[in-house]
Amino acid sequence: MSAGVPIPMRPVRCDKVTLFMAQKIRWGVVGVAKIAMVKVIPAMQLGQLSEVTAIASRDAAKAARAATDLRIPKSYGSYSELIADPDIDAIYNPLPNHLHVPVSIEAAEAGKHVLCEKPIALSLDETRELIAARDRTGRKIGEAFMVHLHPQWLRTKAIIDSGEIGDLRAINFVFSYNNRDANNIRNKPEMGGGAIMDIGCYPIHTSRWMFGAEPLRVSGVVEADPEFGTDRLSSGILEFASGHAVFTCGTQMTPFQRTVLFGTKGRIEIEIPVNAPPDKPTVIQVYAGEHRTETFAVCDQYTLQGDAFSRAILEDGPVPVSLEDGFHNMAVISAMFESAKTGAAVRPEAL
Repeated sequence: MSAGVPIPMRPVRCDKVTLFMAQKIRWGVVGVAKIAMVKVIPAMQLGQLSEVTAIASRDAAKAARAATDLRIPKSYGSYSELIADPDIDAIYNPLPNHLHVPVSIEAAEAGKHVLCEKPIALSLDETRELIAARDRTGRKIGEAFMVHLHPQWLRTKAIIDSGEIGDLRAINFVFSYNNRDANNIRNKPEMGGGAIMDIGCYPIHTSRWMFGAEPLRVSGVVEADPEFGTDRLSSGILEFASGHAVFTCGTQMTPFQRTVLFGTKGRIEIEIPVNAPPDKPTVIQVYAGEHRTETFAVCDQYTLQGDAFSRAILEDGPVPVSLEDGFHNMAVISAMFESAKTGAAVRPEAL
């Protein structure tokens, strides 16, 4: 949290004396996805402005076990029951990709703010539906790109904007893991599985952010798994007015992630660009004249994300990653798939 920024306070009566306590947003979590159980919920529970007060699953026993394991006060046997809880301010939606939009819309229409996992939707039409729901309900809805809050990315953007490495000309990003589990949602096309949706969205998002612009054209090459039907190896070229971003993502490769950003006078290497560890420092390598290593103190990007979104609610400010940004990211994803089918570069659709 930035020093000197006031935390919203609420009065609490205690023995006729009014005490002022920092207000926290009360979060409900729909689903017991691994990312929520292992990473996001424990991190949000450490936040200054966030508290997780309820969790839901379509299996009431699973929800109860999750609540017990994570010391969450309430559990529900359906998403709708949790969404209807009047004591919940905001919903975190880590459900499979095909449930991102319908459940997020249901939550917004029930008066809840929504932080939804990436990718925000399965299509541009779905993204438009979500934007319309946000505008209709007046609730805050954002996409959960936690990397947008990590100090290593904020510092990288600051170095680029300072001109220290000259003009940004190229970005190279590789992100992969190895998963052949037929029951895993990442290998189910009907649930929005595949490499581009699951992890290719990260290089797309960060490239657009670092260039500070939208790509003019997108080229994509996709190799589909013959059994699952999902893309298991995908590569993309994003053509910006001032340079290119090239990335490869794979779901059946050796686990790896690394990004390098090249300028006219230097480069920056981010060693762990996405899954930055919450229990040890992270580093970036800066080559601009002389080489230096910049180290960032231990932090949890999911804690930062939860508090940033909670602050946006409390102060009625912008969410970290807007639905408009989500639309542009989805436009690039859609263009990649179209390019892979036609063999031609595609201009991403505008909002």
